[in-house]
Amino acid sequence: MSHPAPTGDLPATARAWADADPHDGDRAEIRGLVDAGDTAELGRRFAGPLTFGTAGLRGPLRAGPAGMNAAVVARAAAGLGAWLTASGHGGGGVVIGFDARRRSEEFARISAEVLAAAGFAVQVLPRPLPTPVLAFAVRHLGCAAGIMVTASHNPPDDNGYKVYLGDGAQLVPPADREIEVAIGSVGPAREVPRSDDWVALDDRIETGYVDAVVRAVDPERVPAADRAALTVAYTAMHGVGAGTTRLVFAAAGLAEPVSVPEQDVPDPAFPTVSFPNPEEPGAVDLLLALAERVGADVAIAEDPDADRCSVVCGGRQLTGDEVGALLADWLLRRGVRGTYASSLVSGSLMHAIAESHGVASEETPTGFKWIMRAGSPEAPLVYGYEEALGYSVAPSAVRDKDGISAALAVALLAAELKAGGRTLLDRLDELAEEHGLFVTGQLSARVEDLSLISDAMTRLRSAPPGALLGRPVEFADLALEKPPVDAVRLLGDGVRVIVRPSGTEPKLKAYLETVIPVHDDAGIIAARGRGADELDQLRAEMSAALGL
Repeated sequence: MSHPAPTGDLPATARAWADADPHDGDRAEIRGLVDAGDTAELGRRFAGPLTFGTAGLRGPLRAGPAGMNAAVVARAAAGLGAWLTASGHGGGGVVIGFDARRRSEEFARISAEVLAAAGFAVQVLPRPLPTPVLAFAVRHLGCAAGIMVTASHNPPDDNGYKVYLGDGAQLVPPADREIEVAIGSVGPAREVPRSDDWVALDDRIETGYVDAVVRAVDPERVPAADRAALTVAYTAMHGVGAGTTRLVFAAAGLAEPVSVPEQDVPDPAFPTVSFPNPEEPGAVDLLLALAERVGADVAIAEDPDADRCSVVCGGRQLTGDEVGALLADWLLRRGVRGTYASSLVSGSLMHAIAESHGVASEETPTGFKWIMRAGSPEAPLVYGYEEALGYSVAPSAVRDKDGISAALAVALLAAELKAGGRTLLDRLDELAEEHGLFVTGQLSARVEDLSLISDAMTRLRSAPPGALLGRPVEFADLALEKPPVDAVRLLGDGVRVIVRPSGTEPKLKAYLETVIPVHDDAGIIAARGRGADELDQLRAEMSAALGL
């Protein structure tokens, strides 16, 4: 991602930052760049502070204000503490978790020391644990806020800092901007007070999470013999999900998943994947091989902090929209009533299924921070998902996406279907016959120059296409709606496109959907072929409309 070059005396600015940096290694890193006269690298380090985006702070591990390091984390914790105090939560509880990435435990300890010195009752999870355990702990412990040190599925050299509020959900505007202002008001990192007056929790937090998730998903509704008969292949993708996932499966009466051995133990280098994200090409190759070797009924990959999961069945990796629809259908057939929600970039099949059951559904802005705030007192949120492999099947336990409870739900659904001689793919075909085949895909463009994204959005807003796939479409600028979203929607009969800049990467994304009628069993194969052709055509038409 490109940034404007900093102005003023860059070496002097860098030396001042280094003088105030509390970490010996980070301080030496900046001084080394100054001594070497590496103004290009200093320009990247001092282009501006990391900002609170879709998932809080996230960036490369490097010294300077534009990276994740001890000084940035200390000032972030101090800013968060000041904001909580100003919001009436001074002296309240804060729980902190961390994954197994480089410096995660260090950043958790710094945050604990800073917030303890600011008068908060700080508790830290006992070891690297999944993000959903931290999200659960916020409400379980009655805290005012929670912090998770993780970069989720970002590259190995990144780390991040995710903030939860007392309701157990990620923060939303204007809190993010207000915290950012508070961080900007913090003095030099070396002068931020610290205290050792914080508490390390024990394993009862993880046990409480396991109990809550299993109770919410209710595995007893699937016969014990069917649960025990299921074979699940699994990978933690070098992350922290394996131990907790095994505990959940055991408590639910499922056989222990067969794990990819090379990826089972946390490793911050992520040596067997080029990018530790189940969505990336090649990321689940070892899982696919294992599933075939052991004859697995279903295969599941969690991302490194286990808040997302990917599903493979019959040698095919399902899309997030397919899994999202399958889980919604499963819960609805179980009689779970309330509000079903998905982000605006997710597919439409879930809404069609909910409507057929007479159940409310909502479309929210992108991000689980919005999904978890869907529903009403009369129809509370009971399920939410986003196409990027995030699912909440137990919002009563965890108010965020949770790859572990989703993995449990997928396994129970697969066990039910196996008992009837069917698979997840068979159920998808049945849904297509009932509602039509909803085919979704993406057009994604990564850029170095961020102005290319704003130029493309301006071009689309000023001259949107009047038709896609030969069908008239209506244009809507979602920046004009409440809450405003930097996105546009093109909607026609059986065709839908959402275009938006990514909230976490320098990408412009177009989310594509076409709906193909299916009349009988024989029509499924033909419908899939037609759907693939229409997606290709949509990509070409939107590339032209965006000037890509």
